[in-house]
Amino acid sequence: MKSTTQLVVSMTINGTMHTASVDPWTTLVELLRYRLGQGFKSVKQWCGEGECGSCTVLLDGKLVNSCLYPAARADGKSIRTVEGMTSGSELHPLQEAFIEFGAVQCGFCTCGMLMTAQSLLEANPDPTVEDIRRAISGNLCRCTGYKQVEAAIQSAAMALREAPLRRTAHLP
Repeated sequence: MKSTTQLVVSMTINGTMHTASVDPWTTLVELLRYRLGQGFKSVKQWCGEGECGSCTVLLDGKLVNSCLYPAARADGKSIRTVEGMTSGSELHPLQEAFIEFGAVQCGFCTCGMLMTAQSLLEANPDPTVEDIRRAISGNLCRCTGYKQVEAAIQSAAMALREAPLRRTAHLP
């Protein structure tokens, strides 16, 4: 029998503080996608077993399958979702590369792949194909065959490495 106890949790999501009351059995994906105002629609609920990666978020800088993570444990934590990748209306280089290389097809795995790729590139700005394959191994995609995803991540890695050079090249 489920308890009616409500827990109050506060967390920073993409730089903004959010507070909500949750049941002890509420998962982080349920809280993010369905219970917080407009919701964070990039966080998909697919398998519910931590196998597909579509619900992947960064929690205090670490990849988490939010379908398995209790929302109450996120109290006081910092969460990043795909909605936090953009700066205004400008897409993140990873998002641009996913579009350019056709790594976005049905879209169900895309957001989890983007969060996984962002985590990888933050830890390793110059990953090998093997590094990329290992990083995305927890994300299932039934459309792309992964080659487009690998190419997109390699391209974004190069663009991100070159970005500081382009900015400093224009200095007087």
